[in-house]
Amino acid sequence: MDNVVPFRSVVARVELAEACGEWFVRVTEDHQELTRAFEQESSALSYAEGQRIRLGLHTITRT
Repeated sequence: MDNVVPFRSVVARVELAEACGEWFVRVTEDHQELTRAFEQESSALSYAEGQRIRLGLHTITRT
């Protein structure tokens, strides 16, 4: 499920993490944070890579 949370000062970033057998991608930009859950690492990585390209970032942070 998507979750949007407002922030005051945000640096755009894409984070990828695994917890409890699921993969999570957190995209932070424009005073918002969006987290999506995926069952497969490959799906999460594909989504994260697309967001990285869209935001013009050099890296995805793995946490």
